[in-house]
Amino acid sequence: MPATPAWPPASTPRLFVDQPLGADTAPTVEGAAAHYLLHVMRAKPGDPLLLFDNRSGEWLATVTDAGKRALTLRIERQTRAREAVPDLWLCFAPVKKARLDWIVEKATELGVARLQPVFTERTIVERVKRERIEAQIVEACEQCGRTALPELAEPVKLPQLLKGWPAARALLFADEAGGAPMAGIDAPAPAAILTGPEGGFTDRERAALLAVPAVRHVALGPRILRAETAAIAATALWMAAHGDWGADRSAG
Repeated sequence: MPATPAWPPASTPRLFVDQPLGADTAPTVEGAAAHYLLHVMRAKPGDPLLLFDNRSGEWLATVTDAGKRALTLRIERQTRAREAVPDLWLCFAPVKKARLDWIVEKATELGVARLQPVFTERTIVERVKRERIEAQIVEACEQCGRTALPELAEPVKLPQLLKGWPAARALLFADEAGGAPMAGIDAPAPAAILTGPEGGFTDRERAALLAVPAVRHVALGPRILRAETAAIAATALWMAAHGDWGADRSAG
């Protein structure tokens, strides 16, 4: 006998919707997401979709009506509960456009709980576009299977970040000038990583950081890394040691 096809298929589109989902809901998809589903994916009644709302997990839905500019869906069942991500913050100095997009995308894929832009003395970027970062977060979550979006904190200057830093949260200060090897640091959650701009931290900033009791001075190898490389390398090292990389993907 032929095997029963897997349902939903692996090719099923996955979509974030900013509305509560549940067994008795009939969500509507509009705007850019609807345009993509209707005109790129050619969605039609009966097609499956996977939805997540950052509240209740992931749900299997079926298209019941495909109009010109919107789709109406019917919730079939919950496929996964909302995940519990490791309590890691990534604090990073913003860099220019595509490189900033890359930091946000990869940090989201790796599982950080919070993204915190930090302006330092040598940060070249003067402001960040929140809407652009939010779009990158959503797209990365849709692609990688996350059911919980990382929190996006408002940008702050470094002195503001350090003022009142929670003593229970280790702050791993990735310094191009050196420190203890990151791979050997024992700093489980709650924790945070701080990486700087392309020009690195100033001596004044370094002194201020090292005066904070929660700060752990770390190094990321013998070479000078680009700002975006440092942010993702440090995140990957922490996730391998203290994150959820050993979790069973079939769980839940």
